Amino acid sequence: MLIGGIAVQLCHLSHLHILDLAVNNLSGSIPQCLGNLNALTSVALLYREIDDDTKHYEYSNDMELVVKGQDMVFERMLLIVKLIDLSSNNLWGEIPQEIINLSKLGTLNLSRNQLIGKIPQKIGAMQGLETLDLSCNHLSGPIPMSMASITSLSHLNLSHNLLSGPIPTTNQFSTFNDPSIYEANLRLCGLPLSANCTPPNNQNHKNDQDDKQDDEDGRYMTWFFLSIAMGFPVGFWAICGSLALNKS
Repeated sequence: MLIGGIAVQLCHLSHLHILDLAVNNLSGSIPQCLGNLNALTSVALLYREIDDDTKHYEYSNDMELVVKGQDMVFERMLLIVKLIDLSSNNLWGEIPQEIINLSKLGTLNLSRNQLIGKIPQKIGAMQGLETLDLSCNHLSGPIPMSMASITSLSHLNLSHNLLSGPIPTTNQFSTFNDPSIYEANLRLCGLPLSANCTPPNNQNHKNDQDDKQDDEDGRYMTWFFLSIAMGFPVGFWAICGSLALNKS
């Protein structure tokens, strides 16, 4: 099991197209320089003994990866897989804005960490994304509307965060009908969740009505106290005059 931070030296591996560091004990923040990688490469070295005296290494042509929430073995297609999986670690801090530069990245899995802050507003620039898993973190704020422009997105999990506001409804989001991918975000609203969103116009109308009612209540109370103030001297002199007449 790996410990410590993610080495920034990885950012210098210009041909890296698969970065799988999942299920370790890595800590610290996600290096901003990962956004400088145009292709992400990871190959396993297999040891093969040819005879007693001759040994050499060869590259593996297959790899088991978690893609779209499932364990999949890639063989001939391995060279076109573009993946970053940092899930199940102890990474903290915000998702670096530079990550949106990886426009050809197919899978981004940052789930089960301690990430905070907002989802990058311009995440829609990652047009190659097919899988995005940000579940089980402490991310807050709205789901960026730009995410709806990622038409290749077919697997999404944003559950168990602190997200708020309406769920986008256009493009791929209209196909995400499983409420579990949004669960435990108590301030999210809109389909497929049962919580309805209050349209801003209706909310403004309601606020206007509340303000109007407050003004009317204020005017009523003003006249009420004014009538008391005016009624007291009138009533006082009326009683005193009545007593004076009776005495005479």
